Amino acid sequence: MAMKNGESELTAYCGLYCGDCIRYRCRAADLSESLLDEIEKNHWLQYTAVKKSDVEAFDQFEALPKLLKALAELKCNTPCRAGGDGCGQPCAISACVKGKDLDGCWQCPDFETCDKLEFLVPLHGDSVRNNLRAIQQHGLENWAQHRDKCYP
Repeated sequence: MAMKNGESELTAYCGLYCGDCIRYRCRAADLSESLLDEIEKNHWLQYTAVKKSDVEAFDQFEALPKLLKALAELKCNTPCRAGGDGCGQPCAISACVKGKDLDGCWQCPDFETCDKLEFLVPLHGDSVRNNLRAIQQHGLENWAQHRDKCYP
């Protein structure tokens, strides 16, 4: 399963394009991490606790570090086929593809009816199966220009 740089490297096992993913090399995650560091370094939680009687929005400030940490942890720097974490949890699709010694779901004759792809539908709609068909039609190195939007 040797990979080349480019479209094939950014193609997830399921047919999504990692380069379109909100988590892939996410600038918002980097900014969240920097802001969280700044908040902690300058003791903003203590400051806002004292000033919340003057600034109404500070009543909710203590939730901000938790939110920033969650955003920072979403960042993914490595596409799933290059060893990244894919969806941030153990992936049944990755395990299935590897277990069948395939490069991706597009090589499986059962992808059209596969239940393992269903968890992607609420967020990605028909994009996954449409992309798998595009990979079959155009090849792994040339399919991305024909891809569906990651988040329809």
